[in-house]
Amino acid sequence: MSQRTLAIIKPDAVRRKLIGEIITAITQAGFHIVGLKLVHMTKEQAESFYDVHRGRFFFEELTRFMSSGPVVVMVLQKEQAVEDFRSLIGATDPTEAAAGTIRHRFGTSKGENAIHGSDSLESAEREIAFFFSSIELVDHAP
Repeated sequence: MSQRTLAIIKPDAVRRKLIGEIITAITQAGFHIVGLKLVHMTKEQAESFYDVHRGRFFFEELTRFMSSGPVVVMVLQKEQAVEDFRSLIGATDPTEAAAGTIRHRFGTSKGENAIHGSDSLESAEREIAFFFSSIELVDHAP
């Protein structure tokens, strides 16, 4: 069954002009982009998006970073989208990410690791709704 997940190309990768290379890696892995936009979150929007992490030691740094510049948000669709995308992006720390993964290739640190991916179907639904209305998504029929 086809699923959807959210991907965010983070400010570090946007600044380094890696959008095209990252999107190529995603589409070559069989994902269909069914929604895409460039946004610059305010600090408050980043705090709202990452609210599940509020109170954790990295929350302030994460939300400051995610609001530091434009990001590319995408809705991706394919069979087992969440699980497959988590495999494609690799571990949070690029030094621990498997060779060939997006974070291994493009991340520079645990904090600036180039890309975000939803960690569950429930998170994907919430995260997609945060950035996209239904009219902004185009269903991909396999």
